Amino acid sequence: MLFAIVYITASSEDEAKNIARVLVDKKLAACCNIMGAHSIYRWKGEVKEANEWVVVAKTKKALFDKIVDAVKDIHSCDTPCIVMVDITAGYKKFLDWIDDSCMA
Repeated sequence: MLFAIVYITASSEDEAKNIARVLVDKKLAACCNIMGAHSIYRWKGEVKEANEWVVVAKTKKALFDKIVDAVKDIHSCDTPCIVMVDITAGYKKFLDWIDDSCMA
């Protein structure tokens, strides 16, 4: 399949909204969902906890590198989580909508 979900974490709701708006405005994603999350992670040898926000972007796999570049330009973290998960199956009309809504 040609489509993917890109999972991005952000340090605040405002940052998550900004990331989502940039991705949709630039036609890098058809849609972004934003959700709150509590994360436990290892950073510089220590276990940390933080409230974060998750952006789930529906997009085309071919746009991943452009998404990474766009997010890095506006993200507050040095090492932001930006990962792609392939969509292996999906409702055809929804996938067609993603295809129509994102840049070629």
